Amino acid sequence: MERRLVLPPGPAIEIPEKGSIFFVGTATVILRYAGFTILTDPNFLHAGDHVHLGYGLHSRRLTNPAIDLGDLPPIDFVLLSHLHEDHFDKRVARELDKKLPIVTTVPAAEGLRRMGFARAEGLNRWEGIRVEKGASRLTITAMPARHGPPVISRALPDTMGSMLDFEGQALRIYISGDTLVHGDLREIPRRYPGIDLALIHLGGTRVLGVLVTMDAKQGVRALRIIDPRRAIPIHYDDYTVFKSPLEDFAKAVRAAGLEDRVVYLARGDSFSFDAASLRRRAA
Repeated sequence: MERRLVLPPGPAIEIPEKGSIFFVGTATVILRYAGFTILTDPNFLHAGDHVHLGYGLHSRRLTNPAIDLGDLPPIDFVLLSHLHEDHFDKRVARELDKKLPIVTTVPAAEGLRRMGFARAEGLNRWEGIRVEKGASRLTITAMPARHGPPVISRALPDTMGSMLDFEGQALRIYISGDTLVHGDLREIPRRYPGIDLALIHLGGTRVLGVLVTMDAKQGVRALRIIDPRRAIPIHYDDYTVFKSPLEDFAKAVRAAGLEDRVVYLARGDSFSFDAASLRRRAA
């Protein structure tokens, strides 16, 4: 039986083919397209605040979000790659509307329901859920992700990437989630060819010296594997555990000849798009 998430219908869409990505900071973006307003990995802590990463490990935030939690526009649902405090912080856990649907991993959904988020929906790898809002339709499918080498990843929260397929508008967006490059990523473009836009989690996060998110070199490898028409790097300089700066990624992108594929956003910047323009620019 198909999984469904039914949202209240919204106002008519004035320009249905137009969309935007607003970069809040770390892995937090506001994605608007086809009548949906989606919040990813909500983290609204400020410079100097700390997050707990498990096993007694903490990290300090170095940046401020572009907007505060209380300044969010109306959100249809949250897309959460995993339940780590730099992706879902304690303030968000206290203050985010408990009635908001959240699409995430199965373990994260269980944890969120214990926090009072009754509409948390957990997906297993390659499992999808159909989101309906009035006449708008979107399918979200959980993509493979591995938060570190095999031994380390077992000690960290399960994480997922996401594929967003917008029906009617023929737009496909991939969000990597916190992951390293690993063999299962190659299955993604085989199952989901023609990815229009990708949000790539970088940072070169290290825990006890071990790499657990993509650094510059791995980010370029991921671009070659996933092969999106456009890519936006996020999650790269906000916490002390992030060791691979955005400049290193930009340098690796230039060396690989992929500059025309990558869009760089500062916190507070937006990338406006439509599916036709993405394909035209890539032609």
